[in-house]
Amino acid sequence: MSGEIITQPARRAVFLKKSTKKPRNIVERLFEFWFALCAFLSVFITAGIILILISESWPFFQQVSLAEFLTSRDWSPLFSDPHFGIQPLLMGTLLSTFIACGIAVPMGILIACGLSEFVPPHIRQFLKPIIEILAGIPSVIFGYFALLVVTPAIQVLFPELPGFSLLSAGITMSFMILPLIVSLSEDALQSVPRTLREASYALGATPLETVWKVVLPSASSGVMAACILGVSRAIGETMVVALAAGQQPNWTLNPAEPAATMTAYMVQVALGDLPHGSLGYQTVFVVGLTLLLMTLVFNYLALRVRNKMRPL
Repeated sequence: MSGEIITQPARRAVFLKKSTKKPRNIVERLFEFWFALCAFLSVFITAGIILILISESWPFFQQVSLAEFLTSRDWSPLFSDPHFGIQPLLMGTLLSTFIACGIAVPMGILIACGLSEFVPPHIRQFLKPIIEILAGIPSVIFGYFALLVVTPAIQVLFPELPGFSLLSAGITMSFMILPLIVSLSEDALQSVPRTLREASYALGATPLETVWKVVLPSASSGVMAACILGVSRAIGETMVVALAAGQQPNWTLNPAEPAATMTAYMVQVALGDLPHGSLGYQTVFVVGLTLLLMTLVFNYLALRVRNKMRPL
């Protein structure tokens, strides 16, 4: 009897284990299938976008040479005497992105360091959501903000500034990407172990030296990822540059002049009435393919820099 009493709970446990093992395996397999499906869909959608852009751009390059497309500084595909040089749109995109990132990246990293290392926790919990609210504002609102607030404010300092300029668009875009950089960078700084900070303080380092020489290098991978996302957001921004920078293709290095970007041109053509398959219609896909390739190149270079900065 004693042997049966001892082994009976064990038998019950074996029975329960066998009865619950099969449903648990089914649930796990369903989740594995769902995760694999999501990963496949993301790859499939990306590949589909690339294939559509290439297939729609291929007829364009059968009529326009690649040399003219890359070297010409005249972009007027909708005129009676069309020219197809991408440089004006490319320069407008790069210049506005450079202005936005030149303001938002250092400011975002400094704000993230302040929130993570110097601001008390109860104040950080109050300030961080306020900063992240900017990320939820529609881009068209930022566009009108640039026209009605940013541009008149700059014209107070520079009265000769026109109503549309890359400078106004770049400054406004910096406000848009700032919450993204601050939020992700602050999360990366918070993930640095507390022991590294305490070791730095034990060696006599000041709080500023600890942040600059210990915390920030340790979180460089996450901070760089935040900057990458900010640059990608600035490159692909549409409404701000369409409303604030103007829609006239202009090859210029002067940010005080109006110019068109690649996204602004795509909006301009999308609002028109162009027949499907025409050369003007195909320019939308060519510009989109150029924008995609440029984004991929910037992301690849940024990832290489991030990997080199990653601590061993």
